Amino acid sequence: MGEEGTEGTVHLLCLAASSGVPLFCRSSRGGAPARQQLPFSVIGSLNGVHMFGQNLEVQLSSARTEDTTVVLLVGLEELTNIRNVERLKKELRASYRLVDSFLGDSERIGDLTQCVDCVVPPEVSLLQEALSGFTEAAGTAFGSLVVSGRVVAATESWWRLGTPEAVLLPWLVGSLPPQAARDYPVYLPHGSPTVPHRLLTLTLLPGLELCLLCGPRPPLSQLDPQLLDRWWQPVLDPLRTCVPLGPRALPAGFPLHVDVLGLLLLHLELKRCLFTVEPSGDQEPSPEQRRRLLRSFYSLVTATHFPPEPGTPEDKVEDAAQRAQVPRACYLVSGPEEPGTGWRLVALQLGPRRLLLLVSAQSPTHGLRSLATHTLHALTPLL
Repeated sequence: MGEEGTEGTVHLLCLAASSGVPLFCRSSRGGAPARQQLPFSVIGSLNGVHMFGQNLEVQLSSARTEDTTVVLLVGLEELTNIRNVERLKKELRASYRLVDSFLGDSERIGDLTQCVDCVVPPEVSLLQEALSGFTEAAGTAFGSLVVSGRVVAATESWWRLGTPEAVLLPWLVGSLPPQAARDYPVYLPHGSPTVPHRLLTLTLLPGLELCLLCGPRPPLSQLDPQLLDRWWQPVLDPLRTCVPLGPRALPAGFPLHVDVLGLLLLHLELKRCLFTVEPSGDQEPSPEQRRRLLRSFYSLVTATHFPPEPGTPEDKVEDAAQRAQVPRACYLVSGPEEPGTGWRLVALQLGPRRLLLLVSAQSPTHGLRSLATHTLHALTPLL
C-alpha cells in the first residue's frame, strides 16, 4: 500500500467498483497522516480513467506526479452490491486507524513481508502456559499476548490463523487507542469474510494486551478480575519484561555485534518475523531511515535474489534444478565501497530463515557474510 521511500503525499482511494462512488480517501505525507485530501474533481477524473480502462480490460492501480502518489483500491465483490452508500461510508470509518497505520511510518513490517511481527520475551514458556490456561478457562482456543502490535505469545489455534488475518489482527490492536477492554467485531478475510467474530482485548499492563478471538461467547463481563488475577498475577514480573520489547523485539542483553544497526529475521514456513532498528540507537542513520533502508532492501532481494518459496509439489519438482542456482547471500553498499563510508546491507538465507542486516559503515565488506552467518546462528533458537 503506497510507495516505499515516497517523500511526497500518498493518497489511498477506495472506489465502489460498479458506480465509481468514492467510499473513502486517506492521505499520508512523510509517514504521517495528512490533512490534504484529493479534490472531488481529481477523484472524478481518476474514476473516469478507471472506468475507461475497465472497458478495455486494463486496470488502473495508481497515478503519480512529482510529489504525489494515488493508490486505487476497487472494492471486493461483496462490497459492489451497495444498497446504501452513506451507511457503508459510516461503517468503513471503523477501519480508518488501521488504514492510516499502513500508510504511515510504522515500526512493524508485517504489511510488507506478510509475516507476523513478533517479539521474544525472556520467559516465554511461563507466559505460554498462563495464556493456554486462561484461554481454556475463557472458553476459546484463540488467544495471544500483543505488545505494540507485535505478538509475544499465542495459542496453537491462533498461530494456525491464515494470511492475512494472522498479520492484521495484532496490527489492528496496535493501531487502536489505549483502552482497558474492548469487544470489537472483526471479519476474517480468509477464514470468515461474511460472518463477524469478536475480538476481545484486555490491557494487562500499559502497551501489553491480552487478545481473544471468539464467537458469541464468552461475554466480556465473564472475564472478571478474579479470573485475570488467577492466571496473570503469578507471572506479573515476566509480563513486565515484555513492555519494552515493542520496538526492540529482542530480549535485553541479547549479544549483537556492535556494527549491527538493524535486522529483519523471517521464518518463511512459520510466517513470523523479528524486526528491530534499536541496536546502537545513538548512531546514524535515524530509526526512521533504518526502517526505510531495510524495507527497501527486503523488496529488492525478494524481487531479484530470493524468490518466494514454491507452494505445490509440482512447483517444487519444477524448481528443483533452478533452486541449486539461487543465491544464498547478497550485499549492498549505499555509497563507495571504502572503509568508513556508506552503510552496508546484507541478506542471508539458510533453510526456512532469511536474515537481513543493516550494518555500520565501519564494517568491512569482506566480513559481511561471516557477520550475517554468526548473527543468524545466534538468532535461530529465538525463531
